[in-house]
Amino acid sequence: MFERFTTDARAAVTGAQTEARDLGDHHIGTGHVLLAIVRGGGAVARVLHEQGLDADDLRTRLARFNAAGGDALDADALKSIGIDLDAVREAAEEAFGEGALDVPAGKLPRLRRGHIPFTPEAKKALELSLRHAIRLRQKEIRSGHLVLGMLHDDTTVAARLTAGTGVRVSDLRDRVERLLTSDAA
Repeated sequence: MFERFTTDARAAVTGAQTEARDLGDHHIGTGHVLLAIVRGGGAVARVLHEQGLDADDLRTRLARFNAAGGDALDADALKSIGIDLDAVREAAEEAFGEGALDVPAGKLPRLRRGHIPFTPEAKKALELSLRHAIRLRQKEIRSGHLVLGMLHDDTTVAARLTAGTGVRVSDLRDRVERLLTSDAA
């Protein structure tokens, strides 16, 4: 399947590995791939920016999401019962050092170099990107197809991070699909 990836799609995948490594994450998820695409150049990145996705904001949201164990701690839900997750993080880092809540107790960060595996969700999104390319009768998989694969289901991390910024995921999917079927892609 990777032989069908265009240069921009390959850059998104390698960029996702860099993003995961920089965030200290042990797996590459759909959020990392989305972040790499938003940081990249080209028409798809422009559409993502126009729709309101910002790389720095997305990275912050992804870091918080992953540090909270995905859905383990919902900052808004905790705030509703009087717990400020940011204040807890700040206090923990003052007492135990930066990133104290990023790694389970007794575990040292690993995978700083070498291969970082994809999450099952990210693997599924890559598979869906191929299906979207085939559905659109396109022979190559572009970064836009990756976006469609990641946003195919509203429950993926990428879709939830996108929705969390106030972007309507369905509108974004439509814009990316229009771009892919135009000459600008």
